[in-house]
Amino acid sequence: MAQVELRNVTRRYGSDVFALRDLNLDVADGEFIILVGPSGCGKSTALRLLAGLDKPTSGDILIGGQVVNSMLPGERDIAMVFQNYALYPHMSVYRNLAYGLKQRKTPKHEVDERVRRTSTMLGLESLLERKPAQLSGGQRQRVAMGRALVREPRVFLLDEPLSNLDAKLRSEVRGELKRLHHRLGITTIYVTHDQVEAMTLGDRICVMSEGTLQQLGTPQEIYESPANVFVAGFMGSPAMNLARVPLVAGQVLWGGLPVAHVELGLDEVVVGVRPESFRVVGADEPAAVATVDFVEPLGSHNLVHVRMEASGAPSPAGAPSPQTAELVVAQVPTHERPTPGSRIRLGIDPMDVYLFHPASGVALTEVQLSPIARIS
Repeated sequence: MAQVELRNVTRRYGSDVFALRDLNLDVADGEFIILVGPSGCGKSTALRLLAGLDKPTSGDILIGGQVVNSMLPGERDIAMVFQNYALYPHMSVYRNLAYGLKQRKTPKHEVDERVRRTSTMLGLESLLERKPAQLSGGQRQRVAMGRALVREPRVFLLDEPLSNLDAKLRSEVRGELKRLHHRLGITTIYVTHDQVEAMTLGDRICVMSEGTLQQLGTPQEIYESPANVFVAGFMGSPAMNLARVPLVAGQVLWGGLPVAHVELGLDEVVVGVRPESFRVVGADEPAAVATVDFVEPLGSHNLVHVRMEASGAPSPAGAPSPQTAELVVAQVPTHERPTPGSRIRLGIDPMDVYLFHPASGVALTEVQLSPIARIS
């Protein structure tokens, strides 16, 4: 096991195409950290640089305090699991697990001991004589992880290893990964575009966009205190509702409902409200009035897509799913199932409202907001 550091790491292709820009990241010994972001954000590039499959244009990569920029992949004592399993189809599970050890000329008795121990840990002991074609997707993924773990590396790298699995199996293997990390404590860096994987697996999450680090923190910190519009809109399912809203004498009015007061010389702010923060209220409570577009019943709750009666300007360019102030998704209890075309009243607790600067997209601070507003 080892600490991993990326110091001012940049990867540039040609003169003006940046896959990574000045990335700084410290991963503690034994930590499980997630690199998450949309396609093209640079997360897989960072993993390839760590693995030695690519070289940084500038900056240093350290493993266990040692700069490894010039080291070959086999000299770094890391193990990597890919999205497509990368198993040898003509070899049995046992031989797939043992292959890396044999290449390192590990004594035969030690190879057998490690393979047996790892296969038992991953529930593969009854499958050792099967070929990959005889295995399910989840079993193949466990073999791929076992082949990496059997080497007992200092650092474990995983590049979207669950994306080829169906939803149920993905959830099961995710749980296995969590238990495995708790048991072994290997420094793990995991790349995904799936925010659910990021929230449930990581000790900390590194949210990336366009090759830059947007925010680094625990899952709770990322969710409750997004640093900017991009993080707010990306982390959360369904996504946070984001919209530009004009200010009236410093008051933030959304759908005609006062939700905050801003003590800045701005004409507008970006308002963010998570779908689960809405509630349907009666005529005697302050509310934003909206017209129901359609309803998505999900069993435990309903997602109600509505159009606010007061319009606003388009969302900022940093939002992953731009929407106008009129288009909103609200999560409501399953017994609340309004019909399309009907009007509903949505209450919003001011403590659940996020505000961002309209130009920079950065979260507004406590100094800039009145006490009634939620501080991001």
